[in-house]
Amino acid sequence: MLVLTRKIGESLAINDNVRITILEVKGKTVRLGIEAPDDIKVYREEIFLKIQEENRQAAAATFDPSQVGRWTREQLQS
Repeated sequence: MLVLTRKIGESLAINDNVRITILEVKGKTVRLGIEAPDDIKVYREEIFLKIQEENRQAAAATFDPSQVGRWTREQLQS
């Protein structure tokens, strides 16, 4: 892990297209501004871990085509 010290208003550059700027420091909380292209997804770690887990569950799920009609009928009845 690279550990850096930055002051408010200072930035970090990652490659040519991502910049992280320190916006505010209050006690133990740091506000960051992240500039990145639209094709680069930026998530808080806890959200990213949830997405990964949901993707694992979806990949492990089995699909039974015979249940599609039953599910559709149930949805129409409710």
